[in-house]
Amino acid sequence: MTGASDLRHFPSADGDLAYRDTGSGDLVVLLHSGFVDHRLWDDHVPVLAERYRVVAPDTRGHGFSANATAPFRWADDLAALLRHLDAGPAVLVGLSMGGVIATDTVLEHPGLVRAVVTAGAVTGDFQYTDPWHRELQGTMARALETGDVTTWLDAFLRLVPGPERTADDVAPDVLRRVREMALHTLSKHGPDEKDRLVRVTGSLDRIGEIRVPLLAVNGSLEPADLHTAAERLADAVPDGRTATIDGTGHYSALERPDAFTRVLLDFLESLRSL
Repeated sequence: MTGASDLRHFPSADGDLAYRDTGSGDLVVLLHSGFVDHRLWDDHVPVLAERYRVVAPDTRGHGFSANATAPFRWADDLAALLRHLDAGPAVLVGLSMGGVIATDTVLEHPGLVRAVVTAGAVTGDFQYTDPWHRELQGTMARALETGDVTTWLDAFLRLVPGPERTADDVAPDVLRRVREMALHTLSKHGPDEKDRLVRVTGSLDRIGEIRVPLLAVNGSLEPADLHTAAERLADAVPDGRTATIDGTGHYSALERPDAFTRVLLDFLESLRSL
């Protein structure tokens, strides 16, 4: 995986934010999921960079970016980076938390966004309702509060196979990469640290404001309520569509990078005619 030596740094108003920047052409920004970092996209960047300028940032408090010392919003951090790059509007591609950042940004800073791809995400208002996810989220929250890294990491890694599979059903390298990135991000924080994130609320009620093309991608093993919410999101957008990556759960981009990249490239190619 890439490391700190491959990164550039944007001096934000509250510390340096790290990002990888490669390729040339129309701007595609890859937004990672929670507790990991830009290296989630290591398999995708070289392929995409053959046709596009690809930027993969580390969200504040993740990877090699600074922690927050003041209240902040994900969308505002990304907007500041996009203005710094002066290369937009951008196609935002986000997995899980990254998908929420993408929809937050198109709602709060629409002029900076050309199109949106969400994967394993809808907007920040979406909440899992199935017992498996609710129980796991509770376990993780309690472990973070007490600083129990072992329990937290065990629960976090269970998100990769999901409720219908076990770790044995997932390639060991996928689990290794998620573990490595998560432990690096977790090492930046302590149990007594204040959560300074200011969330965008009411976003599900605002999805009709999205006027750019949108693709909602999900692994076929994601729970039914996420697929339903993704369909609702796509239906609310004038140029909205969905796609499914077979045989994967929440980390479709990691488990089946080739299939994910094909879906993404097809979507990006469709934008050329707009």
